[in-house]
Amino acid sequence: MVADNELTSILKAIEDVYGYDFSDYSEASFKRRVTRFMEVKKFDSVGSLLQRLLGEESIFEEFIQEVTVNVTEMFRDPSFYLSLRNNIVPRLATYPFIKIWVAGCSTGEEIYSVAIMLKEEGLLDRSLIYATDINQQALKKAKEGLFRMEYMKNYITNYQKAGGKNSFSDYYMAKYNSALIDKSLKNNVVYSVHNLVTDQSFNEFQLILCRNVLIYFNQELQNKVINLFYESLCRFGFLSLGNKESLHFTDKKKNFEETDKKEKIYMKST
Repeated sequence: MVADNELTSILKAIEDVYGYDFSDYSEASFKRRVTRFMEVKKFDSVGSLLQRLLGEESIFEEFIQEVTVNVTEMFRDPSFYLSLRNNIVPRLATYPFIKIWVAGCSTGEEIYSVAIMLKEEGLLDRSLIYATDINQQALKKAKEGLFRMEYMKNYITNYQKAGGKNSFSDYYMAKYNSALIDKSLKNNVVYSVHNLVTDQSFNEFQLILCRNVLIYFNQELQNKVINLFYESLCRFGFLSLGNKESLHFTDKKKNFEETDKKEKIYMKST
């Protein structure tokens, strides 16, 4: 495991050279990911890791992909999507134009889950989904919309449990051993690099999804990001967090009402 002083050296060097500030990420989680990267790439010391990170952008891009990757799947936690469909989508339907931010979108599974749901509810054509992530390689995969066919069986089950109304196969076509997401689900998506640590609010949204991202941040950074989401939501807009995350220890707790306590869906009230 990487020592504390070594981790400090890595964080400072990355910020100085590339401008990425990981100092408020969960230390334990970040250490594990750095250690794993060193093992996979066979670095025998932090010194050799730093030399390659700072001298070769391609190595740094691989490093970013390792330390920021999130586990995801389509319609992950189906009960969440069922609640979103039944409780939040009818309220979104009252807006003439709907703007949604999927923050920390990873490789795109959540983007297309939301797009499918909106399409089935007749709202996709008047919606715009902003898909952002710090990881450029993950964003590239998200934009491609190409997923391994072996995952489809699990995705179909999730989709059905999430209240899906059609055949899931309507939303992709087979391409060799992969499934290519239908183009109609991509037309209303804007893909962009965004760093939740350093970047500012860039629009006003009716719905923000940021699920299973904050668990990698320390409490101070979680609070900062929640404030960013607060500034980015319209009044009575909705914020969706992961099932291990909450607003309880943030200074914006009083500005939100719980819409679904179990699924961690909140409404901006003031």
